[in-house]
Amino acid sequence: MNKLYVGNLSPSVTVEDLQQLFGERKLPVAEQFLLKTGYAFVDLPDQNAAVKAIECLSGTEFHGQVIEVDYSVPKKLRSRKIQIRNIPPDLRWEDLDNLLARYGCVENVEQVNTDTETAVVNVTYATKEEAKEAIEKLTGHQCDNYSFKVSYIMDTDAALVQTPRARRAGRSPRDQGSPVAGPSGGFYPPRPRNCLLFRMQVPTQYVGAIIGKDGLTIKNITKQTQSKIDIHRKENAGAAEKPITIHSTPEGCSAAFRMILEIMHKEANETKATGDLPGQLLALNHLVGRLIGKEGRNLKKIEEETGTKITISSLHALTIYNSERTITMKGSLDACCKAEVEISKKLREAHENDIAARNQQSNLIPGLNLNALGIFSSGLPVMPPAGGPRGSVPPVVPAGYPFFGPSSHGGLYGAPPGSSHLHSAPEQEVVYLFIPTQAVGALIGKKGQHIKQLAHFAGASIKIAPAEGPNVTERTVIITGTPEAQFKAQGRIYGKLKEENFFSAKEEVKLETHIKVPSTAAGRVIGKGGKTVTDLQNMTNAEVIVPRDQTPDENDEVFVKISGHFYASQTAQRRIREIIQQVKHQEQKHQQGAAMSPHHSK
Repeated sequence: MNKLYVGNLSPSVTVEDLQQLFGERKLPVAEQFLLKTGYAFVDLPDQNAAVKAIECLSGTEFHGQVIEVDYSVPKKLRSRKIQIRNIPPDLRWEDLDNLLARYGCVENVEQVNTDTETAVVNVTYATKEEAKEAIEKLTGHQCDNYSFKVSYIMDTDAALVQTPRARRAGRSPRDQGSPVAGPSGGFYPPRPRNCLLFRMQVPTQYVGAIIGKDGLTIKNITKQTQSKIDIHRKENAGAAEKPITIHSTPEGCSAAFRMILEIMHKEANETKATGDLPGQLLALNHLVGRLIGKEGRNLKKIEEETGTKITISSLHALTIYNSERTITMKGSLDACCKAEVEISKKLREAHENDIAARNQQSNLIPGLNLNALGIFSSGLPVMPPAGGPRGSVPPVVPAGYPFFGPSSHGGLYGAPPGSSHLHSAPEQEVVYLFIPTQAVGALIGKKGQHIKQLAHFAGASIKIAPAEGPNVTERTVIITGTPEAQFKAQGRIYGKLKEENFFSAKEEVKLETHIKVPSTAAGRVIGKGGKTVTDLQNMTNAEVIVPRDQTPDENDEVFVKISGHFYASQTAQRRIREIIQQVKHQEQKHQQGAAMSPHHSK
């Protein structure tokens, strides 16, 4: 149920008055109002009704007073889950994701299907402190002339573990790894924080058979497979298919998938339904590329081994309301179940690789707010550094890296975007990034849409240089922007190449980058006997080469070549830029000293 608090009521208001008010607005009430002096509580049957009640009634006049309507959430359950309403309907999911990530580690974002014109999402943060900050900062946030409305909502996961025994022991069943009682009476294993949700889709006409009379069929499935199963039958009213979310082990998910498919086949036979009855999975878009594989090899292999025909929905179906693509498997029941096991395995591998890469990269430069950068579209959480939970121990910042401090502003390098540690506007930098020739089309996108969006997101100029010959294997991407813009643009390009399978799932994306340095600073980058460049390579895991015998260009600059994965390259670039600044600063001091010496000699 979705319990609402109705506040600032006139003392004269009765239960009958409230029933009439909700009835006039066609708001279904699940149970009787609990009326107190000046306020009341009421349960609504679903989130759609709850959102509608809040939007319709909060701030309206009732019996001479302006009433307040919001979710009723006990303080002990005001932990990590919030709801944001009044979101512009045309706001891109990517932009919303980046906004949410400013306030912490976003574990999950789900869109609530309502009949309101604006969008509504439920957001789960990693900690209750982050959720609290998000509520404070996002309430009233203006976006395209819409003002966000934000509330706490009930965290059902937190509610499940609030047992007296768990509280006395100081640990929840989830912490102890024991099963948690499901709402249908069965038990399902605790879901690891970073695991991938199992989602399938079924034709709407079979939902009744899957639930069964008095819910007995779905209870039987949950008991036999030790799963928790959510059938989202009220989502997308009138839609031909309904999503189902299954919480369990991989084996439990596959077992539940098979049982649901068996029920559908039985129902189809009894009703003499015509046409194919495929199995359908839902997968986050950022994982689908690695499922398909280079030139579709992964999918072809699964099709051949299982005897199925597999298709994936178009990218055009992705919106702020939907970040998932539909994977359809056609074949016999056994064939579809075998295909599901292989597909789910590939999706989990991709997800786990992303988690591992993200955690490794977050520890490479401690204190860096990865979520604020929005490099990864997946919304993957960043694990706290080994020193302790978020905010408990200040991370150790590498010497000589004043930009990479912990930030309370949501900026990139521990300062608000657009400012540097010297309190002056950061310089525009030019970077030459080399990508595989065959990746150019994916980076540009249809009619140049992707590269335009990337440039807008990063706040950088991004151009692809013409090919130097007909058979070149690499093309140069010229990026011009501030350090923050460089980080965003380069990070997204690395991510795009991974997403589009130009590198295998287990292969790290490593690219070559060229930056120009003043010829006077080249020696400092190399260091005496090559010590500086050697130390730089050891520290960053990037290969750094200053080619000898270069002829400086018209600006008296030479190239430095950097090769490595994204964070290695970025760390090397920052360090080299810092050396350049030190050289420039010393030259300026020398020039000022030379200019003052005639005056002092008098």
